[in-house]
Amino acid sequence: LNKQNIKLTSLSIYKQLQRQSSGSVYSSIHGFSQEEIKEKLQAFPGGSIDLLKQDSGIAVLTINNPPRMNAFSGTMMVDLEEKVTQLENWTDGKGVIVQGAAQTFCSGSDLNAVRDGMKMCMFMQNTLTRLLR
Repeated sequence: LNKQNIKLTSLSIYKQLQRQSSGSVYSSIHGFSQEEIKEKLQAFPGGSIDLLKQDSGIAVLTINNPPRMNAFSGTMMVDLEEKVTQLENWTDGKGVIVQGAAQTFCSGSDLNAVRDGMKMCMFMQNTLTRLLR
């Protein structure tokens, strides 16, 4: 193998890894339907996830549910997933600051929204893993 072949092979492997990491951690193979869990989570309202994209390329993501010490409701989990999609598509984005409203970061999640814990866990893991990219 010469250097050019090694570079092409490395690039091919890199692109393949990128494609593999762009999907969900869990899929229908695991009995997980993203749309099904979104629908269930929407039944638990309250709070919001606010996104401010700054001209500097830095975004500020605010967990906003002060009456519940910023505990995640079901709709907030869905809202976070939508905001992560917006960040993934933001070509000028360089970084994200995650903060809680009213001097509290996040006290956890609304216990009513997490009754189906495994599916909620998979949904949030998929969403939060995407923030690492």
